[in-house]
Amino acid sequence: MKRRAKISLRKITAEDVRQLVVPSDPQIDGNGEKIAFTHKVANTPGSYRTEIWIAFADGAKRARRLTVGPRDRAARWSPNGLSLSFVREEPLGRPQIMLAELRATKLTAPKQLTKLLDGTISTIRWSPLGDEIAFAYRQTLPERTPAAALARIASGRSSPPLIVDDPWYRLDGDGVFGSARFQLHILNIRTGRLRKIELGDTMGTFSFDWSPDGRSIAATVNRSPRALFEPWKTEVVIADVRTGKIKALHALPEGPKSAVTWSPDGTMVAYAGRIGRSEMYATENLGLFVHDLRTKVTRNLLRATDFCLMSTTLSDSIDSSFASWIHWMPGGDSLMMRIGWHGSGHLASASLRHTMVVLHTPPGAEHLPSTLSRSGERIALIRSAPTEPPEVCVADVTGREFPVRQITNLNSDLCDELDLAVPEASWATAKDGAQVHYWTMRPPKSIRAGRKTPGVLEVHGGPHAQYGWAFFHEFQLLAAAGYTVVYGNPRGSKGYGRNFCQAIHGNWGSKDWIDVQAITRAMRRDRAIDSARIGIMGGSYGGFMTLWAVGHSNDYCGSISDRCVSNIVSHSGNSDFPDVPGMYWTGSAYTNPKHMWNSSPIASFSKARTPMLLIHSEGDLRCNIEQSEQVHAALAAQNVPVRFVRYPRETSHGMSRSGPPDLRIHRLGEILAWWKKIF
Repeated sequence: MKRRAKISLRKITAEDVRQLVVPSDPQIDGNGEKIAFTHKVANTPGSYRTEIWIAFADGAKRARRLTVGPRDRAARWSPNGLSLSFVREEPLGRPQIMLAELRATKLTAPKQLTKLLDGTISTIRWSPLGDEIAFAYRQTLPERTPAAALARIASGRSSPPLIVDDPWYRLDGDGVFGSARFQLHILNIRTGRLRKIELGDTMGTFSFDWSPDGRSIAATVNRSPRALFEPWKTEVVIADVRTGKIKALHALPEGPKSAVTWSPDGTMVAYAGRIGRSEMYATENLGLFVHDLRTKVTRNLLRATDFCLMSTTLSDSIDSSFASWIHWMPGGDSLMMRIGWHGSGHLASASLRHTMVVLHTPPGAEHLPSTLSRSGERIALIRSAPTEPPEVCVADVTGREFPVRQITNLNSDLCDELDLAVPEASWATAKDGAQVHYWTMRPPKSIRAGRKTPGVLEVHGGPHAQYGWAFFHEFQLLAAAGYTVVYGNPRGSKGYGRNFCQAIHGNWGSKDWIDVQAITRAMRRDRAIDSARIGIMGGSYGGFMTLWAVGHSNDYCGSISDRCVSNIVSHSGNSDFPDVPGMYWTGSAYTNPKHMWNSSPIASFSKARTPMLLIHSEGDLRCNIEQSEQVHAALAAQNVPVRFVRYPRETSHGMSRSGPPDLRIHRLGEILAWWKKIF
């Protein structure tokens, strides 16, 4: 990103959450000329506005708004590039698929294609012929709709009970949906006729893709009545679009599967997956499998590498996810993918002929690819770097290294005002010889002025994810406030190979703690950090490690645990993804809880004496707020200074990234106030 010279720059603030624009889901048209994307920015103190914008691959014109919002998303080009569909959320939460024609750079008045009831739309795909749209839709249970709630209030009735017959009934960030499931629907553009394809997926978490001739749809489904506890029973099925008949590909190996995509000639399907009885979220590398429908042979194109398709780079300023991204090249002889490696997110490719994997983008940034042009010569993506908030970019598919060109300047004016910290990458050596990657972000020179500053160690969540070269507003804010921010990737992180990640499988607080201590020692040796003023903080698994650190050492003068895991025994049964006995942890909470308990920070809290700020959301379905309640009770009983900030039920585990703007700002204010008190 080019930055204009400024006489004076200001420090970033918590309130800049309202100024940051988050672009996502860039969709390039077939000709590779126009990119439609979702533009998200704070609208009111407690909400965001999402609109569909358009950018131009040649960069000759500025990006501009196409729809008025306030809740428009998921733009998709028709195959001929003349029409654009998108999802519009109605005031009461009813999502509808809209369609408009693009004339010059303006959309015609959008036409509503559906009349859906309250619910949620997820994946959307146009048919190759452009006459139909397939989408996943989950209708809200009638008694849980906003209209039903208003009717109960008007009549003085109580809220109804939720009857649960299946262990899969809630998901953090999605809420409690009970027995409702996403199902595959096909919409005829001309007639408006809507029909359902019964895939038999018992969880409704399927992925799908049209065949090139538009006659079939491939989908990853789990038809087991115990799908939540048996993710390895996921199949790839082929659905006949006209008859609805389903045929499973029985030659595939057992194992979790996702992100299915059809080859351009219709002879192969590719998917992300693993072989054997494992979960989708696991320490084993997630491979890229290609199944030949003619020979029934299945190959993992990543088998000879140490790459993983689920190496997510965490940030509070980009719409990242743990989902895999794979895409066939037009010739059908190779596939594109995103690979996380050493803190960077890369565009990569694998050849069917040589099974050779090539990283096509340089390190030092996060690249989130989305779509390819029809010719395969351009890829639309979101790019972010430590001093560069996300922008829409285009990668030109030429040669071994793909040139990446920024085509929007949504955050440029804001960045031109800010004095942003540039992180320094380093490696620490753990006591057992392991090399641990970490970054140091220093305060502005005006604050340092030759003085030592307090150090704050940030530990990422997951744990099977990575920190790295993406813009992180919270880190920049702490540096601007005068703290040296250090963040790294201890063992258990993705992006450093299978063995590095596998090192803490079912054994948190082991090799990872050794690595956190190595980074802490490096901080103490840093001449610019005051070794007597070092704090530790983190969210989710990072909250776990914060608790582990204060229960096993007195190395830190203060701590912040955000949305933590404190008791693995209780967490195994109250998360939206309950533990599969014997899969990740040895034993279970009700057979042999000893191992889980030994890995629980709360088990060592008789030794905890470090002042702590606890942050948690009452609506967190991933790490229940009782995890922080246990910590609060233990510290309070022992007269250890503790402050507990509880955010309302409307927020979720991802509150720091996607929560209401005013609450995100409040959280950052609590963090700054705590460190000011401690240091």
